[in-house]
Amino acid sequence: MQALIFQRTFSANFSKSIYRDTDGDRSRLIFSQNTRRHTSHTTSKLFKMSSGKVKAGELWNKSKDDLTKQLAELKTELGQLRIQKVASSGSKLNRIHDIRKSIARVLTVINAKQRAQLRLFYKNKKYAPLDLRAKQTRAIRRRLSPDEKSRVLEKTKKRTVHFPQRKFAIKA
Repeated sequence: MQALIFQRTFSANFSKSIYRDTDGDRSRLIFSQNTRRHTSHTTSKLFKMSSGKVKAGELWNKSKDDLTKQLAELKTELGQLRIQKVASSGSKLNRIHDIRKSIARVLTVINAKQRAQLRLFYKNKKYAPLDLRAKQTRAIRRRLSPDEKSRVLEKTKKRTVHFPQRKFAIKA
């Protein structure tokens, strides 16, 4: 006969159990590890938990103040989830993952908006910060600009005017 002594669930698809097996006068401990594959009911649980994800499309319409408030809320929620994870045996890993990704999305939108504002500010200036300039390749960055390419010396201009390309026609 086996009697369950202790069981601990580490994540949605991994748990450890300890059983006491008694055969007459002898007793022994049996350690077992249960790894479950994702089945339809476990995946549906995962999708239900991840309903609180932040959608990037909605973030673009918000102001900077709203975004910073949302970021602060997400960070506090992440801290609470980490405390719950340590305190209780129930796993909060999926929710923690979603919150971390949501924080990343909010930060990405904040940074992109900030860079767009900086691009507008530096649009007609002589110099722009290196990170806002076009990356391209080293060779392309060192090429002459179209204006520099079109420049011609005075002497060369006179020569082309006085001695233009000769045109020949073939007599049939």
